Amino acid sequence: MLITRTDNWLALIFSARVLMYANYMVYAACLPVLLDEWQMSAAQAGTIASGFMAAYAVSLFASSWLADHFGAKRVFVTSAVLSMLTAMAFGFFARSYLSGLLFYSLAAATQGGLYTPAIILFADRYDSSRRGTAVGYLIASTSVGYAFSLGVTGLCLHLAGYRAAFIVTGLLPVLGVIMSWFALRGTPNIIHPRPRGIRVFQLLRKNHDTRCLVAGYTSHSWELLGMWSWTPTFFAASFALAGNGLADTAQFGAYLAASMHIVGSFASASMGRLSDHWGRRRVLIWVAACGALLSFTLGWLIVFPVYVVMVIGFLYYFAAIGDSPVLSTALSESVDAGYLGSVLAVRALLGFGAGSVAPIVFGAVLDWTNPTGTVVTQWGWAFVVLGLGGALATWYAIRFRGVGARTADP
Repeated sequence: MLITRTDNWLALIFSARVLMYANYMVYAACLPVLLDEWQMSAAQAGTIASGFMAAYAVSLFASSWLADHFGAKRVFVTSAVLSMLTAMAFGFFARSYLSGLLFYSLAAATQGGLYTPAIILFADRYDSSRRGTAVGYLIASTSVGYAFSLGVTGLCLHLAGYRAAFIVTGLLPVLGVIMSWFALRGTPNIIHPRPRGIRVFQLLRKNHDTRCLVAGYTSHSWELLGMWSWTPTFFAASFALAGNGLADTAQFGAYLAASMHIVGSFASASMGRLSDHWGRRRVLIWVAACGALLSFTLGWLIVFPVYVVMVIGFLYYFAAIGDSPVLSTALSESVDAGYLGSVLAVRALLGFGAGSVAPIVFGAVLDWTNPTGTVVTQWGWAFVVLGLGGALATWYAIRFRGVGARTADP
């Protein structure tokens, strides 16, 4: 099936995922306030973000593996319901460092089925000539969901504080579950047969392109997930140089990061479409290289005027997310359908495992490069650490052959 302007299925899945990710960025957006309210160091703050990413990595691994054996639709719907319940639990009960760590990790443990099984659903529905465009919209819905989460959080911070932000973003996934049910009620639950005698790690060992794509995704995740966890606070710190109060800077950071996620959604949609016409490999190389360059640059600009930081930040978000749909599309074309879930499981464990460590390392570098008890003004080295992931992603994109679907080394 080709994508058309009247593809109601895609529109419903897009909207449902936006709502179901409403609580995903609430912690990052509230972090400038929570550092004071919950009396956390930067390293402690990083452990909550990292706990979320670690639990999400395990969830992605499990849901991807289950999708191969029980069908992507069934796993997606089950995860949607469970993630709705845990989002509500975080919203109503996270009120300290320990409870935040517990309930935010629990929420992440149920959200993996909203991502990798969705990639399988899209691979089943759209042919290869238009799959990059379709997966681009899938990843774009994630970015719009993050922007929506940040925007709602910023508004709630302004009107009623972080507790209201937690509760409101915890309730919005209910609407997403309803929309996803309407979208998928007529979609078949497909379980693809597997060739006998082949294990997923044998497939990874024999398929050069798949190895490069998994390694590139792992490096990409280090950069992207570390950046997502800390850029709202970075933008708030930039705004604070103008003498604004804590609540104002937190709100500014949330709104600015939200607008940048909207830019990220355009990046996903446009780069996915471009890869259909220009080739997966070429897009991967250029986008990953630009993301690495901007990671090495952004942190040193904290003393620059806010508008300069904003412009570079918009470019950074575009580049950092732009290779996501291309990596996923290329992987779906390099792996037999019966093994796609299992390969996505391995990729998720490695990628989000790396992404779960990145916020801790970033926070530790902030603590190390800024004197204790002073305002954080040195951000450059922390962002450089993220840029190392972007540089590796570029290297693996160069090594990727991109010779077509379901090809393996002899």
